[in-house]
Amino acid sequence: MVMEDTYKIIIADDHPLFRSALQQAVQTAVPDAQLLEAENVNDLLKLLDLEREPDLLLLDLKMPGANGFSAFTHLHGQYPELPIVVISASEEVSVVQKAKQLGATGFIPKSTPLQQLVAAIQHIIEGDDWFPEGISFSAQAEEDPLAERLASLTPQQYKVLVMLNEGLLNKQIAYELNVSEATIKAHVTAIFRKLNVKNRTQAVIALQQLELEPSPEDNEI
Repeated sequence: MVMEDTYKIIIADDHPLFRSALQQAVQTAVPDAQLLEAENVNDLLKLLDLEREPDLLLLDLKMPGANGFSAFTHLHGQYPELPIVVISASEEVSVVQKAKQLGATGFIPKSTPLQQLVAAIQHIIEGDDWFPEGISFSAQAEEDPLAERLASLTPQQYKVLVMLNEGLLNKQIAYELNVSEATIKAHVTAIFRKLNVKNRTQAVIALQQLELEPSPEDNEI
């Protein structure tokens, strides 16, 4: 990461209390940082479209529009130069390993004490990766064909896929996105082709394969 006078850091998390904790940690680690916030994936995509070349994204794995690595995979594919640090209450070894495998710059558990959170952000700003201690990673990253296909979706196609996952019909999606139903049908066709699936059910299953199981901690924040 190139050192600059002012860093632009995005915090994407739907829990106000934890966003406040992240703000405090970032402001302590990088006092002059410009902080931007998003509380759902749709707002995050809009923010990334407006804000060119942010220096760092702190991304919650579970917020509206995302449950697991689907949003991360899409964002990493669309913004390959943007360092993304996963923030999650799901602290299982397999989740941390998956984040590393998919290209995360770091993984910060939500249970991390503030002082250690500050230190982690400082390490990342200085250009280092940061992951919890005591976790082993394979020397060679494994390719994930599904993640690669999901990453190939455009931001609008990803939004449509998320809405398909929510059970919305084409006309409902068209209304929500303020476009024609024909445009949504074209997006759905492109999604099927890129994900190598034949119908809505298969597309939704593909998205859900990158989701996480609920964590007890999710209800404690």
